[in-house]
Amino acid sequence: MLDKLKAYKIRYDEINKEIVKPEVISDNKLYKKLTQEYTHLSPIVELYEVYNKTVNDIKLAEELISVESDPEMLTMLHEEVYENKDKLNKLTEEAKIMLLPVDENDDKNVIMEIRGGAGGEEASLFGAVLFRMYTRFAERNRWKVEVIDMNETELGGVKEASFLIKGNGAYRKLKFESGVHRVQRVPETESQGRIHTSTTTVAVLPEQEDVDINIDEKDLKIDTYRSSGAGGQHVNKTESAIRITHLPTGIVVSCQDERSQIKNRERAMSVLKSKLYDFYQSQADEEYAKNRRTQVGTGDRSERIRTYNYPQGRLTDHRINYTVYNLDAFLDGDIQDLIDNLTLADQKAKLENQGN
Repeated sequence: MLDKLKAYKIRYDEINKEIVKPEVISDNKLYKKLTQEYTHLSPIVELYEVYNKTVNDIKLAEELISVESDPEMLTMLHEEVYENKDKLNKLTEEAKIMLLPVDENDDKNVIMEIRGGAGGEEASLFGAVLFRMYTRFAERNRWKVEVIDMNETELGGVKEASFLIKGNGAYRKLKFESGVHRVQRVPETESQGRIHTSTTTVAVLPEQEDVDINIDEKDLKIDTYRSSGAGGQHVNKTESAIRITHLPTGIVVSCQDERSQIKNRERAMSVLKSKLYDFYQSQADEEYAKNRRTQVGTGDRSERIRTYNYPQGRLTDHRINYTVYNLDAFLDGDIQDLIDNLTLADQKAKLENQGN
């Protein structure tokens, strides 16, 4: 562990010298890459320096104990050694977490998709609730939300929604949202007050802005159609919306948010690249593919990661047995505590796997 920390410190010092060079500053891509690495290494190096100082403090105290004769001073020195050893143990645990393999996508923007599953109109209505929840969470983090495609129902539900959340660390915080979300509540259309169970599926992808994927135009089927979402009268007058089908994989992406057909095509191609990147990575890594299928699921009631129980005001995440009774606040975007718990559980699992 110490060897790794030392290596990171050496790399940190190298970057510190590199990022002030004019030729690096003028190269936007290189400068961005180095500053991101520098930002990532900063807390690791800071911990390493505190660790070394603590080790030195223990050595100094133990040396003084070996020559000290005053009982009161000896007591103080022993207490200092005890406290610093306890601090060292905590720093070691922190370092283990910091040295876990980093997901290269963590700092990227995120593409989210919401689809109604079992439950018909009620599933679509809950899809609209989830869309608002993620929008409110983005606002809390001062991130920007851009709708890519939205298929709404007459009652205000969301059959399908695709949207981009732009902000540093968006994928890191939202990647655990992939899966089937189950809702238990009495629908407004239910006259007898019976509780219905519906599901909505959420998929999360990191936006791959600079990924180099070769897409052959012959492999694409491109359709244009009239936008059906919000946007005033203009969207229904021209066929500005774009649907692109990648024939070899069957992946379909749509974009109708922009007024310009050209801009919608550019946005759709960007989303297609992210989906193809995810697809090809899953093909190359069988374990990744298995996890991805488990997360996203099919929208069936039995494949759930979370339950939103309206009558009890309860939210339960079944992966980590997390339950709270603040459903209203949660649906208003107050989801950070659950994200922290999911991140911690993920780190613990990785540490256990590393140990095994």
